[in-house]
Amino acid sequence: AQLVESGGGLVHAGDSLRLSCAASGRRFCTLGFAWIRQAPGKDRELIAAITSSGNSSYVRDSLKGRFTVSRDNDKKTLYLQMNSLNVDNAAVYYCAAREGGTTLALKWKLYTYWGQGTQVTVSS
Repeated sequence: AQLVESGGGLVHAGDSLRLSCAASGRRFCTLGFAWIRQAPGKDRELIAAITSSGNSSYVRDSLKGRFTVSRDNDKKTLYLQMNSLNVDNAAVYYCAAREGGTTLALKWKLYTYWGQGTQVTVSS
């Protein structure tokens, strides 16, 4: 699958962003997805995941209430809604997909297909 992220940019603390990930090349409805981010000098961390149907999802505890993951299987697009952003949320955000997405996979190494990443910068 080919994945293309969009929606990143420079925002002020407290602002919101919605990241999108458009997929092609595989049956979108069979893929499980995740959002993974990497800040400078830090390890990659999986922050959200969603099953192929969208019926189950996960958001990292520290981000619950501010970040929401969703998907539109008709539009073949994955989303990450990020509210009340702060400087700690600045990172490159990657969209990733895996086959057999009926169950949640919470380790980023389990994902086969990756986008190029989109930069999120938050100014204080």
